[in-house]
Amino acid sequence: MLLEYKFATREVETKLAVLRDEFKQLHDYNPIEHISTRVKTIDSLLNKAERKGVGLDLPRIRREITDIAGARVTCSFVTDVYRIFDLLAAQDDITLLEVKDYITHPKPNGYKSLHAIITLPIYLSSGRRDVTLEIQLRTIAMDFWASLEHKIHYKYDGDVPSGMLAELKDAADTAAELDQRMERLHRELHGGPGTITA
Repeated sequence: MLLEYKFATREVETKLAVLRDEFKQLHDYNPIEHISTRVKTIDSLLNKAERKGVGLDLPRIRREITDIAGARVTCSFVTDVYRIFDLLAAQDDITLLEVKDYITHPKPNGYKSLHAIITLPIYLSSGRRDVTLEIQLRTIAMDFWASLEHKIHYKYDGDVPSGMLAELKDAADTAAELDQRMERLHRELHGGPGTITA
């Protein structure tokens, strides 16, 4: 089963790479800074299934755990996040199941990202399989903050001191302000983020 998810991450990575390369070639602009993919390990998947009370029922695991495989797309600007999301969602072999917009509605701790749960087909010797993946799209500043926040929570085993939580929230606000300032500078320089002249 995990092999199917691995193949699905290859498919979505190819789709994203095509968009990135097309923008670089035709529009002289790259809205995607970085693409990474991952598939949960068996241990991680079984732990999550146990926490959710799913058990070892594979069809139920497939239905109820939507982040077995995922892709993270790091973009230069917030407008690029939404642009890449729109371009992916418009592809006719992608089915959009759910969107969580933590950019417009950040989590209380300051976390920002756009999460999309999608299905896309892969084709095996035994036939077509529709595989569910989670795609996270965020800016460089959001990604930096999320990475640091994750490391801090890991170090404190989830019991982060309240003073540090307040500092993290303040850092998230600073990252959001940096995103706005950099996008404004880019717009002044180029007439809009990723202005397409072709």
